[in-house]
Amino acid sequence: MRVAVLQMRSGIDPAANARALVAGLEEAAAGGAAIAFTPEMTGLLDRDRQRAASSIAGEASDVVLAAACEAALRLGLWVQLGSLALRPGGEERRYVNRGFLIDPMGVIRARYDKLHLFDVDLPTGESWRESAAYAPGSGAVVAETPVGQLGLSICYDMRFPDLYRALSDAGAEILSVPAAFTVPTGRAHWHILLRARAIEAGCFVVAAAQAGTHEDGRSTYGHSLVVDPWGEVLLDMGEEPGVGFAEIDLIRLEDVRARIPALRHRRPIPAVERVG
Repeated sequence: MRVAVLQMRSGIDPAANARALVAGLEEAAAGGAAIAFTPEMTGLLDRDRQRAASSIAGEASDVVLAAACEAALRLGLWVQLGSLALRPGGEERRYVNRGFLIDPMGVIRARYDKLHLFDVDLPTGESWRESAAYAPGSGAVVAETPVGQLGLSICYDMRFPDLYRALSDAGAEILSVPAAFTVPTGRAHWHILLRARAIEAGCFVVAAAQAGTHEDGRSTYGHSLVVDPWGEVLLDMGEEPGVGFAEIDLIRLEDVRARIPALRHRRPIPAVERVG
């Protein structure tokens, strides 16, 4: 089945990002996609946290989530909304980085909060402290879609293969890895990590990405990818926003898993013996 990937350059205005999202979803539906994938932080990219605070809402009042659900219903399209910054409510004062799976009735079928948070000082002088503003998630998610069983993750999660082992053990056939990857780490690791996750898990990987120089001054790597279970890149969208398409063929997945039956050969890892 055909999937669409939206490569975006989200800015600081959620309403403008919602319009760009809907236009991309319309193009995805017109191109015959059964499901469309969008990047991490589809609704807002703003590293000025004081300014961003006025644009971050709860699920019930988020304009981008509402626009995605309405478009899914109008277009008869599944949407994997990569993630949004949201207020979770309750006692937690930090935001959540939450992805959604929306069905063609506009109903939210699954939610996933990013597990692994990016806290790092880069050689370029960039410093990121995601955990200062965001609370980590507490569980993994696999959801049924018309193109296969979909395992959800977000960006920095891709560096933790245990998550993808858990997802494939739970039946995932496709792994979604929406991202807003920095340029230095993207150049070094993006393709390598995503191809490795596809091969290890015996899954298709769909990684919708942010791309280019954003309103808040950051630059993201782009190169949204679709990778098959053999590690072959089926789609690489380069550095500009747009909509790309790829075919997901579960017969290909069955063939690869039969040729390299590593999933059936997995064993529990015993305790590590330290010597010396």
